[in-house]
Amino acid sequence: MTEPPIVIEHRGHVWYLLVQASQLEHMIMCQYLFAEFSLKTDGLTAEQQAAVDRWRHELHEIAVQEMLHLALVANLMAAIGAAPTFGRPNFPQSCGAFPPSLQMRLLPFGEAALTHFLFLERPEGMDRADDAGFISCDPPPSPITPGEIFPRAQEFATVGHLYRGIKDGLTTLAATHGEQQVFCGTPRAQATPERFHWPEMIAVTDLASACAAIDEIIEQGEGAQGDWQDAHYGRFLKIWEEYTALRAADPHFQPAHPALGTFTRQPFDVSEPQPLIGDPDTLTLAELCNLAYEAILWMLTRFFTHTDESEDELDVLINGAITMMAGVLAPLGTELTRRPAGPAHPGHTAGPAFEMYYLMDNVVPWRQAAWTVLSERLHQIADRCAAHAAADPVIATAAQRVAAVAGTIDAARIKSAEPM
Repeated sequence: MTEPPIVIEHRGHVWYLLVQASQLEHMIMCQYLFAEFSLKTDGLTAEQQAAVDRWRHELHEIAVQEMLHLALVANLMAAIGAAPTFGRPNFPQSCGAFPPSLQMRLLPFGEAALTHFLFLERPEGMDRADDAGFISCDPPPSPITPGEIFPRAQEFATVGHLYRGIKDGLTTLAATHGEQQVFCGTPRAQATPERFHWPEMIAVTDLASACAAIDEIIEQGEGAQGDWQDAHYGRFLKIWEEYTALRAADPHFQPAHPALGTFTRQPFDVSEPQPLIGDPDTLTLAELCNLAYEAILWMLTRFFTHTDESEDELDVLINGAITMMAGVLAPLGTELTRRPAGPAHPGHTAGPAFEMYYLMDNVVPWRQAAWTVLSERLHQIADRCAAHAAADPVIATAAQRVAAVAGTIDAARIKSAEPM
């Protein structure tokens, strides 16, 4: 089936679509992390555990590549003069945020999750159904008519279709208005391979680099021109085949904890009631996990919208975000999938809902004020972790790591305030 063309007539159109792409990559990444965190580390046969460990490694690598895609979208936005955004809707998203065929829900590793992941990563034109739990409920948005000045949602069935539409639109805009006009952002706003220690990172400064960044996203996800064996789609298909074979050999094989995307309170932007945590110790862990996630988004937002930060300060921001991801969010999120969700959810463990407590916005552009706010929040998180550290070794380790990140932020902030 031929997908409808994506219309881009001006900067507003492409800006809107890049915001959608950012939210989409962000939510896909969270889904992969949730499945990774849910995988078991014991209680299986040697053969089963070896397979689960391979799947954990694959999920982690794919989630990291989704982080790369999110950063590449931020580079694309900065290049056209748009402020990168790390806000997004809360889970689950069935209708409204994206075209009705693309829905987002947090699932533990298993048949439903793998079916959903294969659907998300399928190459454009491939006929593959989503899991039965994902039911399209809205008609697609009506096509944009020529001359529409206000951007709005457009239909795209696959992630690749969205990015090819953005690429074609940028090419047309550059031909119409000139590359210098379209790519008006400062090169200093770009995430570079040198700073991120990521060879696949592409700084976007013109049409060629923009197309290269988009091609990188498409090739890692669905594969280049049908060559999907080593792309996300092919990697998930291999996991699916291994999982199916092990389930056939042992129908009782359960590689993951029965985790739910559980909330600390009903999300403000979701109308359907969501599972809430009823166990007090689990609730404490979930709140700390969400705070760590929030701090990561704050640091990334500041990095991509910085003003007069020095090179060393930019390194502090990105290194702090990476430390919080690997050293705080991952262990807290993993532990959460081992903890009881509460009496209302018998037989289920909790899981990180990656909660967005409010419509995320940016701080003021002035560096000293922005870093003061960031430092204050990190110390609040460290203190909150420390208050529960004696009763929980996982939280105790998180407290040390958050305090270390807060210390690096403080040191950089104090240094920048010293007279030259």
